[in-house]
This record gives sequence, structure tokens and C-alpha cells, in this order.
Amino acid sequence: MTPHSLRARRRTGVVLAAALIAGGAVAALPTSAVAGPHGHGHGHGHGHGHGPAEDPDFGPNVTFIDETWSTDEINEFLDSVNDEAEFSQNRHQVFFEPGVYGSAAGEDDPATAEGIINAELGYYESVDGLGGRPDDVVINGAIHVEPHVECPETPWACQGPGSLNRFWRSMANLAFNPIQRPTAEDAARPFPAGVAEPHQMRYAVSQAAPLRRVDIQGDLTMFGRFGEYASGGYLANSRVEGTITTGSQQQWYTRDSTVGTWEGGVWNMVFSGVDGAPATDFGQPAGEGAVGVKTALDTTPVTREKPFLYRADDGELRVFAPHARTETSGTNWSTDASAGESLPLDDFHIAQAGRDTAASINRQLRRGKHLILTPGIYELDGPIRVKKADTVVLGLGYASLTPTRGNAALVTSDAAGIHIAGITVDANVPESEVLVRVGKECPPSSAKGHGRRHHGSDEDPTTLTDVFVRVGGPWVGKAVTSIEVNSDDVLLDHIWAWRGDHGNGIGWEDNTGAHGVVVNGDRVTATGLFVEHYQENQTIWNGEDGLTVFYQSELPYDPPSQEAWMDGDRPGYASYRVADHVRRHEAVGLGVYSYFWNGVDIRAESGIQVPETRGVTLRSMTSVFLDGSGGINHVVNDTGAPAVGSFASPQVISFPSS
Repeated sequence: MTPHSLRARRRTGVVLAAALIAGGAVAALPTSAVAGPHGHGHGHGHGHGHGPAEDPDFGPNVTFIDETWSTDEINEFLDSVNDEAEFSQNRHQVFFEPGVYGSAAGEDDPATAEGIINAELGYYESVDGLGGRPDDVVINGAIHVEPHVECPETPWACQGPGSLNRFWRSMANLAFNPIQRPTAEDAARPFPAGVAEPHQMRYAVSQAAPLRRVDIQGDLTMFGRFGEYASGGYLANSRVEGTITTGSQQQWYTRDSTVGTWEGGVWNMVFSGVDGAPATDFGQPAGEGAVGVKTALDTTPVTREKPFLYRADDGELRVFAPHARTETSGTNWSTDASAGESLPLDDFHIAQAGRDTAASINRQLRRGKHLILTPGIYELDGPIRVKKADTVVLGLGYASLTPTRGNAALVTSDAAGIHIAGITVDANVPESEVLVRVGKECPPSSAKGHGRRHHGSDEDPTTLTDVFVRVGGPWVGKAVTSIEVNSDDVLLDHIWAWRGDHGNGIGWEDNTGAHGVVVNGDRVTATGLFVEHYQENQTIWNGEDGLTVFYQSELPYDPPSQEAWMDGDRPGYASYRVADHVRRHEAVGLGVYSYFWNGVDIRAESGIQVPETRGVTLRSMTSVFLDGSGGINHVVNDTGAPAVGSFASPQVISFPSS
């Protein structure tokens, strides 16, 4: 793939471009991969009147924008990095320095508004503000996500795929005065997708596309203009002053935020710690034959916000690493010492793909450095080993790790407070036993609840945030387990483990993966857990006192026969499996969906399987028949109606029933 045209200038007035290809780095990639990332150099200096003259070198795929850029230059640049293909190997991180961008003059009439920031957000593109608070970077305009337009002449007639594959993009730490217009070729269509109402921005995404720490000073719509399908999503530590309209979104999880009004939703809408959240109505009549799909918790049991890069008052770039908190609600945008630790960049090793290896990264970690992974594809002949307590590993712009020798991509010790955030992991060949492992490898007895336990800290939990794992898609990949958690007191905040159903290297015998997430530790909490298409139990919970708030899963699409997909004598595998020995577990807001596409009547006996004991309780569960043949016989164990045919979506309000 050729580099984008480099049309935007840097703060220094110099255009910097570099291809991130080191000797031998590309040759080891699978044949389906394109040569390593190309992109835009970053600008030095930061436009402040004090502080150092230059920032550290973040490599060619990180760009800093400040107020010396004109609106046209910003839009042109954003348009040059938002057109990556779904499985491109290019990665982009864009930072906005504190300031105000674009004009608010046309905010009441987007059709005629001029001078606004207006661009779409593409694959493998992260756009973040560098302020201490979201409203330190104000964008008059919109950075928006639109569905795929299948039928330009009659878009209302083509609901799919819509936004079902709008993955792997993010925004954070920004304030928007929403003024949205169609962009590029969309503006020339007879019915542009990018038209929005005054004071509204569209973010029509599915998995792995989080909004964090954003301030929407108006309305936010999360589905296409013409009602196209969408399967999201995740919003956290954010404020939306107006109305959030989710429309066709099949499911959505919102955490620790403030919203004006919430409208819409299809099967599983979960809120925890959200001021202004709608009342719980899951399983209750909702008018005109509809049934409620919303579940709201007053607080989130455990939170630790994602670390982020910001410009401190002295002009230095620093990383703010928030503390963990319990029973939280609403936004927390503080960078005070009471809220977390402000870490100087001298304490970090800033890695670049093609230059750094597993060995060079691990040397820096052993020296006590934190780690920033700049955008790119990191080929690893051994795992990144994170051993020291409270180490921060922060990926920028969907930095991606892939093992090359059947190894894990990243492993941690049992030390407390390690924070892994913002990384994507791609399985490769030969097969890996595990891709991401938290805590020392457990002996077999530990998985049965009898072995040596690994101790974390409930006040300083090791945390995985925005960690996305793929088995197949970019190329053939194989991994028995994608994420294994062996430590106690771990927080999983927004995980998508995905055995690919489309892309490169896809097939029942090709991209093999048994389990997405296996939890062996005690007191592990998951907030926003997405696990899809694995070939056996997709999530297995062996540890005690586990808690999940929101779970979304699709069963594998591609079992060739019922005989090929049996859990002993039980038809199919439950997606969410709590081991029989577990005595205490809680889960809220679980949806398991089926689409068996081989034309065979394949069944899963239940989407959820748990021991029937007083300490294991579940609320707000649904099974859904999406399409295809067969379906799910019961929602949980032998409870709940079948989800077979015609978008059936039976619900179970609580289990055991009260």
C-alpha cells in the first residue's frame, strides 16, 4: 500500500514523512500482510511560550495539530488518514493541542456552515485531545462515523452491513460543539449519509470503537441516517448534554457518564454509574407490544480510567495514570494528585514498530520504565514481559502486537496495579497457547479452584483497558486462548476478543480458537466484555467472586455440523460458562446471539451455563437469533424460551428466579 499524500504541514512548517519499514521487519509478516505502516511525521515544538523546544520522537504515525493549522489544513489532513481498509496494516494517532478549532458561526444550520472541523473517523485512527480536561480542546464541527453505503440511490433499502463492521477507531479527551456536514464523495450522493440535525454528531460504530472522556455539547446519534444496522459499543467517562439516540444499535454499554436523554436500543442496553440513565425496564412491557431492554446500575463497582497523554501547565507532555475507584458514577476529569499520578515521559520507553523488538522492549521494562507503543505492527518472537507493579503500557493509534513463534504477545507478573491499555493483538502461526496472560501460568489444579492462588490488590487492580484481540482477519491466526487471567483482583474494562468471521485466513480449520477469555483469578471484574465466534466456551470463569457488567457475544457462525460442535453430550457450547465448582459469581446484562450460516440445524443448548447455587446470580439476559439456521434452545441452563427463527429474542430477567 502506498503512503497517503502528505498534504498537511506541521507546526514547524515542514512536512515530515517516513515509512516505518526496518530491515527484515516486513519479510516475517504473513503473505497476506502488506508492507509495514506508512504515514505522517510528527511536528516538533508545541506552540507554547514556555517549556522545552521539542517533544520526544513518537515516530511517523503520530501527528500533533495546534491552532497554527488552518481549518482547511486540518480537514485535509484528517481526510488523508481516514481511508484505511478494514484490515490495513497502517495505524494513525492524531493529537489536538489545547485550543479552539473551527468556527461556531454556523452551528444552527449545518447545511450552510463554513469554517468547521468536519471529517470522518477511519479504521485504526485514534483522535485525542491533549488537555487536562476534555473542554481544553474544543472542536466546532464534527469528527464522525457513518455506515457503509451499499445502495447510494436508495440507502433506506440497504440496512446491512451498515455499521456492523465499523470497528477499530476511537476518540478521547475532546469537547465537541456538534456541527456536522457530509464529507468527500458522500456529499455528492443523492442522499448523503453524513447529514445531521443541528447540534448533532453521528458516531455509528460497532465493537472496538470507544468514546472516552468526551464532552458532546449537543446531541449524539449512534446509528445511520437511514436506520442501518449497528452492533456497538462503549461510552465511558463522558458527558452528552443533549439526547443520545441509539436507534438500531443492538447493544451498548455506557459507564460513569452524564447524559441528557437516552433514546432507543434493540436487545441489551446497560448503564452503570450514569447520571441521567433511563430506568431499568428489561423484560417489562414497553408499549405497543415491545419489551424493555435497558438495565441501569446506580454505580460501577470498580473503575480505573484509561491512562492518557496530556500537555501539563509547564508545556511538557506527560501521561496521567488514574487511580482505581469503587462505586463510581458520573464523570471524573480531574488530573489532581488525588485522582491519579502524573508521569513524566522520561519515565517511559517510547517504542516504534520495526525498530523495537520484544528483547529491546523487555530491557527497558526491566530498567523500571513504563512503555508507550507508538502506532504500528510489532512482530514479536517472544512476549512483552511486564513484571513491575504499577507499570503503564499505553498503546497509541491501535498499536498492534503479533507473535511469530507460537509465543504469547504480552504477559504480566502477579504484581499489583499494572495497567495495559490501548493495544490490539493479532494471532499468527504457528499456534499460540495464549496471546495475553495476566499473572503467572496456573497449574492445572488452579483452574479447578484448588491450586495456588495469585494475589493482586483490590485497591490497585491490574487493569486491561481497550484491549482488542483478533484470531484471523488480517491473516491466518491460531490461538487456543486469547486472554487468560490468573491473578486475583483484576479489572477488564472494554475487551473485544474476536475470532474473525470475515477477512483473511477465515475458516473452521483455519483461524482456530477455543476460548476468548479464561478467568482463573478471584475477584475479577469485567465492565464491557465482548467475546465472539470462538469454537468452544468463549468465556470461562473459574475464579470466585467474579463480576461482569455487560456481556455481548455471538456464537461461531461456521460449525460445519452439530457433531463438530458438541460439549460432550451437550449440543453446542455455552458462550458464558461459570465453572461448576464456583460458588460466588454475579453478572448483569448478558446477550448471546446465533447465526449458523452453513444451512445446518445447529443448536446451542444454552447461551449461558452456570452452577445452580445461591451465590451465583445473573440479571438481564437474552438470547437472539440473528439469521441462518438452528439457534439457541435456552437462555441460561434450561431456563428461557428458544431463540430460533425470525429474530427471536427471549429474555430472562433473573436467575435463579426470585
